Amino acid sequence: MVQKRNLTIQLDSDTIRKARVLAAQRSTSVSRLVAEEIERLVGEDEAYRKARDEAIAELMEGYDLGGGPLPTREELYDR
Repeated sequence: MVQKRNLTIQLDSDTIRKARVLAAQRSTSVSRLVAEEIERLVGEDEAYRKARDEAIAELMEGYDLGGGPLPTREELYDR
């Protein structure tokens, strides 16, 4: 079971009023509304970091684009 803890935030009165209206429209509490938004942000950040790390790892490994060995300078410039 995940241990939950409280978080205290300060918002201006107008924002709190709007948050209460929004929470009521969604049949939830302001606390749950804020918690879900923070969870969404954290999840997006984790997904971004994972995708970025995987992309960097692929770039570092490189890709086989076919072809073969590059010609030497002498082969390119018949001197």
